[in-house]
Amino acid sequence: MTTELYFIFDSHCPWSYATTPLVNALQQAYPDMTVHLLHSAHYIGKDSAGEEQMQAAAKASGLKFGREHIRYVNSPKNSIKTANFMAWMQDKQASKQLPVLNAIQAAHFIEGNPFNNKHDFNDIVEKFKLSPTNKVFKDELSTDAEYILEAIEEIQQSIGTTSFPALIMTVNDNAIFIDHSKYLKNPQDVVAAVEQEIAAIKQSKH
Repeated sequence: MTTELYFIFDSHCPWSYATTPLVNALQQAYPDMTVHLLHSAHYIGKDSAGEEQMQAAAKASGLKFGREHIRYVNSPKNSIKTANFMAWMQDKQASKQLPVLNAIQAAHFIEGNPFNNKHDFNDIVEKFKLSPTNKVFKDELSTDAEYILEAIEEIQQSIGTTSFPALIMTVNDNAIFIDHSKYLKNPQDVVAAVEQEIAAIKQSKH
């Protein structure tokens, strides 16, 4: 059984932050599964999800948002460098990408790190012993990040929605669209739901 997980997200989106624990739970349940973290680079310094969305995500998931993040919650966010960074991770250090995403989201949503310049990534780079190229920290999307946007577009066409975060798991030739909103409070429940779907797929093959 070949399993892959596609997570369409934005590092600066509170709903994506609330959905990452589901990705963690699925990765733990299926350690051999290939995980594709697809950063949508939605925030380009013009707007932010804002306080209302943050409060809704906090309420739905029970996750904490830090005082430093809340202070600037309504100021414009720019996730382009993080999109470049995550695309570089996917290409060069895929095994570390999920722990790195968890660390980036904690730094952003709890400690208030905006990830606006190269310096903002120093702690993550040191902690995970990474050596990203300088082009990751430019103000425009890298070629790798643009490839990911193309992949996102293809997936969005096949699932018929451009909303994110989105979670899709493929099992051999079958795709399971996971409604993340059902599991935000109890991320472990997503594993049981997926197991039922896989059992149903296997059943239909007989």
